[in-house]
Amino acid sequence: MKQDTFSSFHPLVGLFFFVLTLGFTMFFMHPVCLGISLVCALAYSARLEGWRALGRQLRYLLPVLLFTALLNPLFNHQGATVLLRLPNGSPLTLEAASYGGAAAAMLLAVIVWFRCFGAVITSDKFLCPFGRMAPALSLLLSMAFRFVPRFRAHMQAVSQAQPDTGGIRKLRAALAAFSATVTWALENAIETADSMRSRGYGLPGSTTFSVYRLTVRDIAALCSLLALGGLVITGSFLGGTQFQFYPTMWGPLTAPPSLGVFAAFSLLCLFPLLTDLWEDLKWNCLLSKT
Repeated sequence: MKQDTFSSFHPLVGLFFFVLTLGFTMFFMHPVCLGISLVCALAYSARLEGWRALGRQLRYLLPVLLFTALLNPLFNHQGATVLLRLPNGSPLTLEAASYGGAAAAMLLAVIVWFRCFGAVITSDKFLCPFGRMAPALSLLLSMAFRFVPRFRAHMQAVSQAQPDTGGIRKLRAALAAFSATVTWALENAIETADSMRSRGYGLPGSTTFSVYRLTVRDIAALCSLLALGGLVITGSFLGGTQFQFYPTMWGPLTAPPSLGVFAAFSLLCLFPLLTDLWEDLKWNCLLSKT
């Protein structure tokens, strides 16, 4: 992962940011809001993992999302603007195609944001705010976050240790590697649980150590996110995010509440990139003075 200033904030800042971003992305169906969220998610993912990793990810996601976008107009024939008619006589409408595209964009944005969440909010960061309130649940979730990458790495190691075969033998080797990896994962989970229990994790009166401390910078970031989230929610209640697809597409684009929501939501989604840009500018200024 590349150097990311936003990842150095207190875990509460990162969690609050992703809760707001993912919540607004999943509940707003306005095309402008979805476009803002998708573009910002792709840009931040490229910042964290690089454009090559993002390209490899999109190579597998885009066909699935294209299929999802085309699925809605094939089965939903609502809408007033008929583009063409299918061989069975059913209409293919612009409104149904637009709704399918919006749903696919929302799904892609949520997937990319969750990928950024996994890169920024590591297991120790997740344990920091919830370790005292719900120690068992936080431990379970942190283990679940670590499970997928460790499971994949262990299965690759087991597969590389097996001889290179083809046909039915290759399938049997893959099943054997999967079975061995599942056994390893279960044993590792039991060992982790026994280790945490022997150390008194979750017992009444037990203390937890954390390297994260809430600083003035973190409080300022939380206040900024809270203000931006409040502006988005206020604009949404005023009708700034209303958009209908059926029977014809209609929604405010230039109304003051909509423009306010678009501006606040853009700043919210760009918050990690803006913090990175600010730190880069400060670093370049320091270098220029030396």
